[in-house]
Amino acid sequence: MKTYRLSAIALTAASLVALLPVSASADDSPRPCGALKRIVAAAPDGFASLTPDDGKGVAQPYGDDAQCSAAHRSFQCTWTPHQAAGSNADALEAVAADVASCLPDATHDQNSPGRQHFYLGAKDRRTEITLTPEGSNRLRLVVSGR
Repeated sequence: MKTYRLSAIALTAASLVALLPVSASADDSPRPCGALKRIVAAAPDGFASLTPDDGKGVAQPYGDDAQCSAAHRSFQCTWTPHQAAGSNADALEAVAADVASCLPDATHDQNSPGRQHFYLGAKDRRTEITLTPEGSNRLRLVVSGR
């Protein structure tokens, strides 16, 4: 009886291990770190090196319709969060958490349901990152440099 039970446990464990590689994990989701770092790195040159597609990686985990553009001294994107992201406030906090984890040198100086604000660098050469709701169902990311 012990041999049968031991064999059954071993077979069950082997079956579970075989299934693990096809299971989804948190690491399978898109990460916006590369896009955030590329945008922040472009701030000193006035974002001239960026294209509208450069910002889509920030929105990708949360929405598929990101529209991004560069203007003098700023880069901005707006998008509609997926329903799975929860409310606009939930999605705003999730993107802010990504900013905090991707840019550990950033100071998070405003954390509210209506606005998330970060900055990097010295006051005279500061890069600012602002996340706000845009209307009732869109988010807006603005990265600006001085």
